[in-house]
Amino acid sequence: MDIEKLKKSLEGRGFTFRYFETGAEAADYLTEQLAGKTVGIGGSKTVEAIGLYEKLQGKAADVAWHWKTEPNEARARAAKAQIYVSSANGIAETGEIINIDGAGNRVASTLYGHEKVYIVAGMNKVCPNAEAAFHRARNVAAPLNARRFGKDTPCVKGELRCYDCRSPERICRGVSMLMEPMMGMAAEVVIINEELGY
Repeated sequence: MDIEKLKKSLEGRGFTFRYFETGAEAADYLTEQLAGKTVGIGGSKTVEAIGLYEKLQGKAADVAWHWKTEPNEARARAAKAQIYVSSANGIAETGEIINIDGAGNRVASTLYGHEKVYIVAGMNKVCPNAEAAFHRARNVAAPLNARRFGKDTPCVKGELRCYDCRSPERICRGVSMLMEPMMGMAAEVVIINEELGY
């Protein structure tokens, strides 16, 4: 992965770019940036791994995360938060950011409704181009998440790939590609030099 190419591509598309060697450094930075703000967090093993939710307690005005409190109420609060924090399922060195979603709360909030969105990702999410990032989202991230949730889908039972199934338990129902920050909403990509999340 060429970090300078990634930085140049993302900044050229209008994203702010930050790079940290460790998740702990990134969490400290984000805690400082989010102090006093209302914050929504999307389903993210990356955010969980760096301990951001815990660090924000007592620092942010409010933190809504459906993994930590009642899901429906937390999703509603997160959708109205000033700041939204998510990871990505794939980030292209050419600057595109791919996310795949089941309920749609994470995809929707990276596209609309907040002052700023932070995309936090480990180096394992970075791919050479948009096609590879999309392939990663469908054939790595989605099956691993389906397995984690114990879903009854072919990707849980078979080899690690998308079968484009019609299972009612399918979790890959919508895909977004951020090519630039959405109009009226700032976006910052925080890359961590660790393998984090799916």
